[in-house]
Amino acid sequence: MKPFRFGVILRSAASRADWAEKARKVEALGYAVLTVPDHLANLVAPMPALASAAEATTRLRIGTMVLNNDFRHPVLVAREAATLDLLSDGRLELGLGAGHMRSEYEQAGLRFDPGATRVERLAEAVAVITALLRGEKVSFAGRHYRVTEHTIFPRPPQRPHPPILIGGNAGRLLTLAAKEADIVGLTGIAFRRGGAQPDVSNFRAADVDAQAKLIREVAGDRIERIELNALVQRVVVTDDRSHAAEGLAGQWTQLSASPAPDRGRRWRVSIPLDARRSRSPAAPASRRACCLWRTSRKCAWGTGTTNSAGCRRTASRSSRARSMSTANGPEPRSTSRVCGACTHWSPSSSSVGAAASRTNTAVRAAPSPTHAPGPSARSTPRGDHSGAMDCARGSTGVASGA
Repeated sequence: MKPFRFGVILRSAASRADWAEKARKVEALGYAVLTVPDHLANLVAPMPALASAAEATTRLRIGTMVLNNDFRHPVLVAREAATLDLLSDGRLELGLGAGHMRSEYEQAGLRFDPGATRVERLAEAVAVITALLRGEKVSFAGRHYRVTEHTIFPRPPQRPHPPILIGGNAGRLLTLAAKEADIVGLTGIAFRRGGAQPDVSNFRAADVDAQAKLIREVAGDRIERIELNALVQRVVVTDDRSHAAEGLAGQWTQLSASPAPDRGRRWRVSIPLDARRSRSPAAPASRRACCLWRTSRKCAWGTGTTNSAGCRRTASRSSRARSMSTANGPEPRSTSRVCGACTHWSPSSSSVGAAASRTNTAVRAAPSPTHAPGPSARSTPRGDHSGAMDCARGSTGVASGA
């Protein structure tokens, strides 16, 4: 059973030094992966940004979250991915998507095809990219791409190739991901009115369960090798769920129906995917992971349960460290704290690790990985935290950062 992983999305940099500092902070905080999205406005370009992040760190994995397939030819994607994997000493995770924001296509003068066409084009691209990354001489004749006896250099260190993440929420895209991807990403978001109106209704509990069921049915025996990922599009650090939902109501009208938010000054922060898998066809296990702890009076982060070593909670960020602030969210005000002996499982389990999820159906804001619990654990300043999230089946969970 793979452990939980937590990740961060970074979007901007004031300078090379600023970007390197952010990457080092992500690594120091214990996150598993730093990812960069692929949009045309107000974001750093993913490939050079990831190369710089890899140079600034030693263990942190790097990834695209996710490349818009229509912006690049798959041969070029494969070559850049192979080179980036080499230069990062095998730390790349290659996220691919079909594209979804009509406004970006229009701004760039690109044709925005129907979803079925974009997914079909992505399927061809995935076939070309994975074959090239495996070191094959590729000849491919599809509806959208033609490649003739082509190989790439260099070979990526990860074999057979860097992990491929395919992210989305529509049935066609999740079907493709379940068949081909190493990591299946649930975004839970769609855009209406040409990409201007966000819709997060696909993160309602019933919808997430249905997506998990689809993935399991399509993946078949592959499900044991697939990592599942859930993306938190926005994180708000708050003691008052209802008030936060009101503040987001203009944009995120479906937020309260999502399994991700929780409420209460004393949070019973659960991993909804663990709770629901007992009734979901997506996985047979029936354990539920939860963590009980008292938040500060001002604000607090969520929790991450990772393995038999226990879990961690932290409270917000320091005033000086803004590099990984939650995008557009209220600024936390209290200092960071690490909690000991705060992991509980119900029903009883002999091993925390045994409850690691087989499917990822929901998310919860949470910081990073392992911290050995115990009565001697003390409050420790940890600096700034970006949004992260609980993921199952060893998934990389990511949430937006600066």
